[in-house]
Amino acid sequence: MSNRASQPEKRPGFFSQIKSLFRFTRESYSWLPWAQIAIVILGVLLGLIAGYLIPPFQIWTLVLWGISGLMLGVLGAMFLMTRLSTSAMYQKIDGMPGATGHVLSTSLGRNWQASETPVGINPKTQDAVYRTVGRGGVVVVGEGARGRLTRLVNDERSKAARVANGVPVTVLYVGHGEGEVAIADLAKTIKKLPKAIDKATMAAVIRRLESVSQSLSSLPIPKGIDPTKVRSQRPR
Repeated sequence: MSNRASQPEKRPGFFSQIKSLFRFTRESYSWLPWAQIAIVILGVLLGLIAGYLIPPFQIWTLVLWGISGLMLGVLGAMFLMTRLSTSAMYQKIDGMPGATGHVLSTSLGRNWQASETPVGINPKTQDAVYRTVGRGGVVVVGEGARGRLTRLVNDERSKAARVANGVPVTVLYVGHGEGEVAIADLAKTIKKLPKAIDKATMAAVIRRLESVSQSLSSLPIPKGIDPTKVRSQRPR
């Protein structure tokens, strides 16, 4: 029993991951299978048409062109599923505590550094404030009811302005109200900020902010969300 318990958990294979991604995406886009079938058929038809029109016309070249069209169609169907899965993920996590941390820690790229753990939180309401630092400066992001976030956001903005003098500090609120940013547009909005500091300054600002940040490990902090785990429970 102990030997089995000590063995690392086996990771799902490639086809198992594709199957899970397909099921996850289909929950939000029920028409996905039909669209994928149409794309594959279209790819095969394009391949056959190309094989028929491009000389010299032979049966074996027509078959090869058909296979090429099939592969092109499969790639197109996979591309569609990937794009829709991202949209489905945003729909699932929209409004969930920790969604902002997940986006900041996974979708900003190497020019920004962020953690899935908030830098400030109201344990009673789960309203939270996150922070990311990049070439565009410091960005403070509020998640929750905007009216209740005022104190948390102002505290974090003041801290950032104090330890990163001269570095621009941008405040964003996640939501669907006026002046707020939808969770699906959060990463794009941050990436569009103009570059204001170099990499050396960015590293220095990160070190200063980390040195003055208080430990929040004892608080019930919502961590980032695994988008594959936000699906509704299937009946057993």
